Amino acid sequence: MEKSLILVNTFKKDADRIAGDIKTYLESKGLKADLYAYDGKDAHTRNLPVDFSGYDFAVTLGGDGTVLFAARECALYGIPVFPVNLGEFGFLAGVQKDMWQKELEEYLSGKSLISERNLLESEVLRGGRSVFKSRCMNDTVISGTTASGLVNLEVAYNRALLGSFKSTGVIVSTATGSTAYSAAAGGPIVEPSLNAVVLTPISSFSLSARPLVLGPEGEIAMRVLPSRVDIVLVADGQIDFPLQTGDVIISGISKYKARIIGSTQEKFYSALQSKLNWSGGPRA
Repeated sequence: MEKSLILVNTFKKDADRIAGDIKTYLESKGLKADLYAYDGKDAHTRNLPVDFSGYDFAVTLGGDGTVLFAARECALYGIPVFPVNLGEFGFLAGVQKDMWQKELEEYLSGKSLISERNLLESEVLRGGRSVFKSRCMNDTVISGTTASGLVNLEVAYNRALLGSFKSTGVIVSTATGSTAYSAAAGGPIVEPSLNAVVLTPISSFSLSARPLVLGPEGEIAMRVLPSRVDIVLVADGQIDFPLQTGDVIISGISKYKARIIGSTQEKFYSALQSKLNWSGGPRA
């Protein structure tokens, strides 16, 4: 390994200081370390050039949102992400800030586990023509632009009609994203290593609407039916695109995989307990 990229969330306390420490440490190991300032928005929405090619690995300093941004871009080149947690939850950013040197040393020594995570790709068809594409690690959400507005979506899986959903919205998530917005909307927790897609209605108008866990080989198609509110697609909470009546959204597992350094089952279940207060059952 010769070249690394350090992505620094400019809103996080201590991010600049730790970035300097990591840069100095990597350079002492003979590695080139470049810095990239990330302000919490997707760079492509601001037309900023981002080229992650040529790097051997990336270090993120921030929360899970910073990891999502880096992982989407790095997946195109097979670049692993070393996620240092400066945020609140840390499901993805599993390296604690006081442990970065120990765990980075393990990675550079070839002793770290690298977890591969599915990405979800979505395409919007308008009049049969592609007008938007996105890639996400957590979820794609179709919802109204107002919290109380109901949207109408006709949903199918592999051309099998699932029905018309009248709800605040619909979440299509990866197994990784099952602990994010999908969980808050009542969806199931899915172990990150599983090849699965979760379809979760948000505040459905029907008691029969339940979350579905679907296989990785199929496609979910959603047609926007006439609604009384404006509708938007949001990927990973960072990329958005306004939708129109008649638009068809096609979502499925991407051929690209995000690679996360030091993401173990132990850290995942520890995060469930410490972050979401999941107990797993009565304890003595």
